[in-house]
Amino acid sequence: MPYLIPAEPHNRQEEIKRSRFITYLAHTPNLELAKAFVNEIKAKHADARHNCWAFVAGAPENSLLYGSSDDGEPSGTAGRPMLAQLSGSGIGEICAVVTRYSGGIKLGTGGLVKAYGGGVKQALAELRTLPKIEVKTLIHSVPFELINIYEHQVALAKGAISDRQYQNTLVASADIPNSEVVEFCRQIHEKSKGSIKQIVDNQ
Repeated sequence: MPYLIPAEPHNRQEEIKRSRFITYLAHTPNLELAKAFVNEIKAKHADARHNCWAFVAGAPENSLLYGSSDDGEPSGTAGRPMLAQLSGSGIGEICAVVTRYSGGIKLGTGGLVKAYGGGVKQALAELRTLPKIEVKTLIHSVPFELINIYEHQVALAKGAISDRQYQNTLVASADIPNSEVVEFCRQIHEKSKGSIKQIVDNQ
């Protein structure tokens, strides 16, 4: 099912009872990138009292790719309300980290839930998104003299070359939008007179 993803990173900050909350959102297409983004913000704000986080590292409805942490705040007051905002937004492949610099005034359980969940909610409202385009990865053996033709056809199909391996020929992996796959393969065959050969379709 199609869904939205972040078009670019976004952050916002606010002060609540002298505590400063900075909310970061980023596009993280998988678990590894989500964890890397969390670690990046933790390193950036190593002096902060808390760096709480939540992520949906795939489609919005795929709860197997959810994660969250209160990072030292009382249980259930940060990560869970942040995740509730992300999972209910209809946006996938997204990670949120909320950094808190404490101002010395206790917010209470309800205040923390409102601060963390509310910060993510407001950041999501400001976030620029775009539709997730489903792609198919195609692998071709491309004679060196036909690389320019191959690259041109990938570009025309609004695809992207994700891997290149130079052997007797160029073995190239290209991510092609599903809607363009049939025409892309037809054009590749026609323009190369059959010299560009598909090796494997791994999806």
